[in-house]
Amino acid sequence: MTENPQSSIAVAAPRPLSTTWQGRLVDLVAAQLTQGITPEKVALTLAVGSALGLFPILGTTTLLCLAAGIVLRLNQPVIQMVNALCTPFHLPVIYCMFRLGNWLFALPSEHLRIGMMHMLWEDPRGFFEKFGTSAVHAIAAWAVVAPFWILTVYIVGLPVLREALRRKGLADCVSRSAPPEHPIP
Repeated sequence: MTENPQSSIAVAAPRPLSTTWQGRLVDLVAAQLTQGITPEKVALTLAVGSALGLFPILGTTTLLCLAAGIVLRLNQPVIQMVNALCTPFHLPVIYCMFRLGNWLFALPSEHLRIGMMHMLWEDPRGFFEKFGTSAVHAIAAWAVVAPFWILTVYIVGLPVLREALRRKGLADCVSRSAPPEHPIP
């Protein structure tokens, strides 16, 4: 509280406007948490999140899911959860995409080894010279497979989500229409 010099009435200090960067950040986070809750948006979130969660380059899936969630206005917690659930499948999919990419471009198959990570840290230039084209081929293979994957997950997931919502709606109607049981008749 501050005192107005022209009168003896105490005036409350002005509250900071919500247009600050902190207010905008809070508004953005709140919008991301609550958007995309229709069955169609959830099915799209599952489809896109699982496809991006299996992108064949390590360390990129979280940012890809974040960007896709913002651009497509998908639910961020759900898309990141789907991304995390895809983690156990990520390495086998990377291997398959490398193989498929080399097959698509009619190149001999490179042998992927665990020791490749040491090469990445010890000689990054040599690593990218040796495996860079294979990575591009893996991305191309993923780009061929991903639309079919997204379409399949969406087509399969949408009716399941609609049915779940319908059942939940029926359960809510039943619980609201029946009077609660009273212990005393």
